[in-house]
Amino acid sequence: MHARHEYGGVTWIDLESPGALEVRQVASEFGIAEHVAEELAIPSSRQRLEEYPGYTFVVMHFPAHKHSHIKRQQEINFVIGPLFLVTARYDTIDQLHKFSKVLEVNSVLGKQQAEHAGHFFFQAVRKLYESIEHELDSIKSELLLIEERIFNGREVEMVEELSGIARTLLNLRQTIEPHREILRLLEGSGMRLFDEDFFPYLRALSSEYYRVHNHVMRTTDFLHELRETNNSLLTTKQNETMKILTIMAFTTFPLALIVATLGARAPGTPFVDSHNGFWLILGTMLFVATCMFLFFKHKKWL
Repeated sequence: MHARHEYGGVTWIDLESPGALEVRQVASEFGIAEHVAEELAIPSSRQRLEEYPGYTFVVMHFPAHKHSHIKRQQEINFVIGPLFLVTARYDTIDQLHKFSKVLEVNSVLGKQQAEHAGHFFFQAVRKLYESIEHELDSIKSELLLIEERIFNGREVEMVEELSGIARTLLNLRQTIEPHREILRLLEGSGMRLFDEDFFPYLRALSSEYYRVHNHVMRTTDFLHELRETNNSLLTTKQNETMKILTIMAFTTFPLALIVATLGARAPGTPFVDSHNGFWLILGTMLFVATCMFLFFKHKKWL
């Protein structure tokens, strides 16, 4: 399936899960090499930039944990020429759909101005970076909710929640890391493909990347602080539980030993033949327990 958009002599072809016939037609129309056309038809595991006479081929992956309809990572292939832009994707990407609607409205109102396809590439990638920031804002909201639950005594439940968010942030960071090199190469490629006036736009894309990357790192730092706090509270709670159980064991063992010793009924065992033997044994146990309790208090173990 593909959509064709034309604005002021610039053509944007948006391919979604394209078939071989669609790809061949587009490649023939814009003079795209056969091996590049083959790349457009199937997903690629490697992000990269390749420069060809008359156009630049770019493969970029974008995280989409909240916005993806299929998976957690969305791939977009860009073929950028002076007067054409071809995008190939294998999932419904909401940001590109919204971008196309904005272009249509601006075109109708006469607001859409683009000297070459590089401006469309710039606007599309900027929208995609905005989508990543929305993902990060959602993660930040989840972390704030987790922070509240941590201090409400739900440390054990939050261990799994924090681990899941840590995995999401790690995947997000690994997905966008290759963008740094791609955008650096694109600055030189864009200068050769377009003109010097487009250089500030390419620099602006790099700034968008670093802004998103810094947002990821700040969110990751917040996650680490929450995890350390949760682990500290969890460890403290476990230590308190272990201390109480240890004190209980240390208290009951002497009392059980007293009962076992006085209940042996060997000749000469005290209190056994006494009329008040039971109460004497019970009083002895209470006396020992009280002494131990006072000792624990003195040591500040309780």
